[in-house]
Amino acid sequence: MSHHELHRIHRIGWLRAAVLGADDGIVSTASLIIGVAAAGSTHENVLLAGIAGLVAGAMSMAAGEYVSVSSQSDTENADLELERQSLEEDFEGEIGELAAIYEGRGLNPELAQQVAEELMAHDALGAHARDEIGISEITNARPGQAALSSAGAFIIGAALPLLVAWATPGSQLIIAVAASSLVFLSFLGGLAARTGGAKLVVGAVRVLLWGAFAMAMTAVVGRLFGVIA
Repeated sequence: MSHHELHRIHRIGWLRAAVLGADDGIVSTASLIIGVAAAGSTHENVLLAGIAGLVAGAMSMAAGEYVSVSSQSDTENADLELERQSLEEDFEGEIGELAAIYEGRGLNPELAQQVAEELMAHDALGAHARDEIGISEITNARPGQAALSSAGAFIIGAALPLLVAWATPGSQLIIAVAASSLVFLSFLGGLAARTGGAKLVVGAVRVLLWGAFAMAMTAVVGRLFGVIA
């Protein structure tokens, strides 16, 4: 009877960017709204600050992810080019190098040599990229995917506390935004953990704690500057 495990490593590229974007969208926008509201601003100014934070944050996340992952991609391509040159200059030596890697992983010398020869006959560069450098189709850098995932998730995350702020004018705004954002963060942490195969409670708690700390700090800062003003 065949048995197929459900592996999740192929999700790592977009999942990391999406979780980071959504988390940052909720935390930064909620914190911004709470800080501005705590400073005594009008409801209209609070909403304006939230909208500005949403737009600026989404663009920042997209640009940051694209630049960061592009740098990773550049490094991967440079390493692949070095490996390609090595294969052209010393193919036999590269077979021995790959065989030594497999021998270090537990294969006997003869089998390690055979595996290295057969894999390199099939795809020499791919074998070295995977087993020497650590680059694979599953985990290689995709700048465009990371940028779109992060920006889209940020917009969704930022829209949640912004909608709550729009629907809750008056003295209850800070409490409503803070409480709802903590609920959103708990759900996000649990969903991310579920998607990645981790424990729901662990994922929810670690996101919740950092979000609560960020909102508390901006509320304090907003209150202090409101008093000074």
